[in-house]
Amino acid sequence: MITASEIKKKSENIYIEYLKSIVCGETFFPKALRSNKSVSSNFNEMRKELAEIIEYSKDRKGFGYSITYRQINTRQHGTQSLPEEISFQTETDFLKYLHKEKEVSNFRNNIHTILSQYSELKEWLTKYPQKIIDNQNQWDDILKVCNYFKINPQPNLYIRELPINVHTKFIENNKAIIKELLDILIADSVKANETIFEKRFNLKYAESLVRFKILDNNISQKYFSGLNDLSIPISQFEKLNLPVQKALIVENKTNLLTIALTLPDMDGTIVVFGSGYKVENLKNVLWFNGIKLFYWGDLDVQGFEILSQFRGYFPHTQSILMDKSTFDRFFEKDSGIQTKNTAKLNLTNEEQELYDLLKTNNWRLEQEKISVTQVDKTIKNTVK
Repeated sequence: MITASEIKKKSENIYIEYLKSIVCGETFFPKALRSNKSVSSNFNEMRKELAEIIEYSKDRKGFGYSITYRQINTRQHGTQSLPEEISFQTETDFLKYLHKEKEVSNFRNNIHTILSQYSELKEWLTKYPQKIIDNQNQWDDILKVCNYFKINPQPNLYIRELPINVHTKFIENNKAIIKELLDILIADSVKANETIFEKRFNLKYAESLVRFKILDNNISQKYFSGLNDLSIPISQFEKLNLPVQKALIVENKTNLLTIALTLPDMDGTIVVFGSGYKVENLKNVLWFNGIKLFYWGDLDVQGFEILSQFRGYFPHTQSILMDKSTFDRFFEKDSGIQTKNTAKLNLTNEEQELYDLLKTNNWRLEQEKISVTQVDKTIKNTVK
């Protein structure tokens, strides 16, 4: 026999189904709850369960679930009048039982407001009714944002420049739900491959900076008035037109500085700070395809995974100082960070063997622990 707590849980479980029926304009009541018809073999326990069910029923409370009884001949307890069906006969009974009257009233008002402006959102509203409730006090402002983008699908402004009468941080704090709606409302203008909100919806944004050092004094003098340590937005870096033939991407900022100090002049060469997994920012630097590329990362599993990632963008990338002999010479028995990666990597056979060794033993050799003399010698002999 179903218990009072089970009735409550089942009622809460069908609440979302009920909300969906409101959006679709479908009849939901009367609604019966599925229940277990078996009866406890313990007579006192059975009577206690039955008393609890009756206590919270419509017959006692004036609202809530209704109980339909039937006479059952039980082996242990003889003939008993037990619940055959538990059901909510009306919407009022259901909502008062769950204490959801006000919430559903707001839900109906919000649904009406949203659909009166954007009927194309009906499918989304039906699929995600809980999101209507989660944002129940924000729909006026959410719709203001939608209205603006509907008229101006390519604003080319920063978020806080948008002439929308909402709180300064409103859009930034509600990007998730606004994204879902705009994906539907201005689908033709959405850059679907972009995951960053600003890029996806044609907004300006504070771009990531690329830091790089120019090792060719002639280039720094001719193009940058002698400046050789620069940080510029990625979009500007992508458009650079310099007589560069070689670029060394380093994982660690310290090594960016070390190389610049120890190798002050190398023809046609720049060193770029990849910043670990943020190396993804460089994937659209098309001029990289026409020059020699070298990657220097930590000798640990993450270093090789980043190398693999970068090589996925630029297959001709050559690693330096990421070999077994360098590892054997400078390894100080440091432990690394375990990886969860199981995907096949873009590594050479030698790199893969070292990666497997590091992964198996959880070993790590940081770039900084390789001697400057060895770094200078390797770079001079390789990056040429």
